[in-house]
Amino acid sequence: MASSAIQTGHPEIHDHERNGHAEKTQWVLNAPEPPSLWQELMDSVRETTLLPARRFPSVKDKGSLSKTVISSLQAIFPIFCWCRNYKATKFKNDLLAGLTLASLCIPQSIGYATLAKLDPQYGLYTSVIPPLIYAVMGTSRDIAIGPVAVVSLLLSSMIPKLEDPEANPIAYRNLVLTTTFFAGIFQASFGLFRLGFLVDFLSHAAIVGFVAGAAIVIGLQQMKGLLGITHFTNKTDVISVMEATWRAVHHSWNPHNFTLGCSFLTFILITRFVGRRNKKLFWLPAIAPLISVVLSTLLVYLTSADKHGILIIKHIKRGLNPSSVHQLQFNSPHIGEVAKIGLIVAVVALTEAIAVGRSFASIKGYHINGNQEMVAMGFMNILGSVTSCYVATGSFSRSAVNFSAGCETAVSNIVMAITVIISLELFTRLLYFTPIAILSAIILSALPGLVDFHEAYNIWKIDKLDFLACIGAFFGVLFASVEIGLLAAVTISFVKIIIISIRPGAEVLGRLPETDIFCDVDQYPMAVKSPQLLIIRVKSGLLCFANANFVKEKIIKWATEDESMGKKTIQAVILDMSNLMNIDVSGIASLEELHKNLASSGKELAITNPNWQVIHKLKVANFVAKTGGRVFLTIGAAVEACLVGKMAAV
Repeated sequence: MASSAIQTGHPEIHDHERNGHAEKTQWVLNAPEPPSLWQELMDSVRETTLLPARRFPSVKDKGSLSKTVISSLQAIFPIFCWCRNYKATKFKNDLLAGLTLASLCIPQSIGYATLAKLDPQYGLYTSVIPPLIYAVMGTSRDIAIGPVAVVSLLLSSMIPKLEDPEANPIAYRNLVLTTTFFAGIFQASFGLFRLGFLVDFLSHAAIVGFVAGAAIVIGLQQMKGLLGITHFTNKTDVISVMEATWRAVHHSWNPHNFTLGCSFLTFILITRFVGRRNKKLFWLPAIAPLISVVLSTLLVYLTSADKHGILIIKHIKRGLNPSSVHQLQFNSPHIGEVAKIGLIVAVVALTEAIAVGRSFASIKGYHINGNQEMVAMGFMNILGSVTSCYVATGSFSRSAVNFSAGCETAVSNIVMAITVIISLELFTRLLYFTPIAILSAIILSALPGLVDFHEAYNIWKIDKLDFLACIGAFFGVLFASVEIGLLAAVTISFVKIIIISIRPGAEVLGRLPETDIFCDVDQYPMAVKSPQLLIIRVKSGLLCFANANFVKEKIIKWATEDESMGKKTIQAVILDMSNLMNIDVSGIASLEELHKNLASSGKELAITNPNWQVIHKLKVANFVAKTGGRVFLTIGAAVEACLVGKMAAV
């Protein structure tokens, strides 16, 4: 080892060691120039294609041309990959899963449409076209596509600020469809241009808090249907909803609606409890909502309960999805606000869908393509917006049913969509007497799974700042609005990033006994510090204008704290740059100031293991020359150079 060579005292060994260190230093200093900014931009542009990078074959090479076409089609439409191995046994499982899924989907879709303040048929429309498109373009085998509670709440809380759904329902519906179009455009763009990282601005902690707050708000809003209230507030904050409920309880509510809704809500929750206790009865909680709709509809029809205050759905338009191309409002004075709502909805819908897809993919041991998922979600919402659908995404509750029912592929979504088509053609008249209280009960039964106390507790244990984002989103949604809740979560997350960037921290390193490994002395108390040397590593990937001055002041403080006590032991500062991925002009300026400050007190500065981009910028700024070329490949090399009394200048 190098340390043993120093103890021998042989000059020729010292010369050999210095020559070796000098040669390794040249490896650092003479590295080729890193890719330019233009090259990096071009590489990014080349990577923003959804199709795999391939050499385009000549016309003569027909075999290669056909293979390229096939691989391109498989990249865009994953159904071409798995359909070749599709067997009858798989279809049997998918058929059962799809029928089970439809039994849950039909009542939920009607309920979520009313939550979005749309006519009931729009929920059924949304369960036809989007699932069919996703089955062709999506990569998840388990995800169930359709309307969901959180997205329905987003639409019903934000768009009424532009158009009143009660005073002008047609204009409101048109804005919902236009919002769906913009949401699809944003989602497809995220996938096509590899911008999926934008979805990560809503952190996991923020989503947990947001969904929990939204679940409580959705639950309180169901008091309108459960109590049979005809006029209710359009606001979503808990104070306004509770005030509206309190006023209605003292004036205009019908106890028959409440009794009917609570009875079937109890029935649905009991079946869910039974299904969880006995896995073989997974189908029972799945079909319980449909059974509730059928039984309650028969009850109202046979007893004429609608004439005694029970509110019913009444007319549901029969037939398949009509075209809505001419209903998109691109010339609306609210187009800017609609696009903004579309962006928010797109991000929330993608976050939920990808989280659901990844959860079940990890259980089954397969991989989903995040960018392809975004493209599939985008195209299904774009096409959905012109076929009378509002924003669709992956539902956790229905995906769990799909998974439990033993689905094999996305064919279960196709079976579900076909079942909904049959219902639209044949059974809509039978839903005329369906009580609205039952729809509220079905929505309420799906909400407990959205409030995850266990995950919130885990976030609290792991990261307090993440928990702050979680409760910020929760209370923002609960006491202000959905937009305020999302804004609070994103703001807290950004503040966390800024705090970490501005105050990255640094660690003093020491050598572990009998090794050449240098580690943080706080984490490893057995690590030995040299009294003549101060070895520091910056805990940040970027030294820039935001944190450079803070890092410089911290190093100077550590280097001079012994002098304040009348000691003068530190002779050199070694700055380990192995963590540093890049540096800007402010970062270089701070290093120059650090070098001057240390030199004025007789100390030297050395740097070790700089990144490709970092050493290139330091050479261009002439910083390496100013420090006398004190650049080393490893900390050990810098330490050895200090211990022999000379810095190996190049």
